Amino acid sequence: MGFLDKAKGLIGKNADKVEDGIDKAADVIEDKVGEDNADKVEMAAEKAKDVVEGLADDQ
Repeated sequence: MGFLDKAKGLIGKNADKVEDGIDKAADVIEDKVGEDNADKVEMAAEKAKDVVEGLADDQ
């Protein structure tokens, strides 16, 4: 089992915690970039959470 497989496994098993981290990071980034780019940050965060959910489904 390679490094990436281990990482995918850990992310999949802790999907809820990873998604919380994505939300917190998105909030911090939104504060830094302002209202103008907040929608782009939210879209990126949602896509990242979709990837995490996909990894969780594989587990």
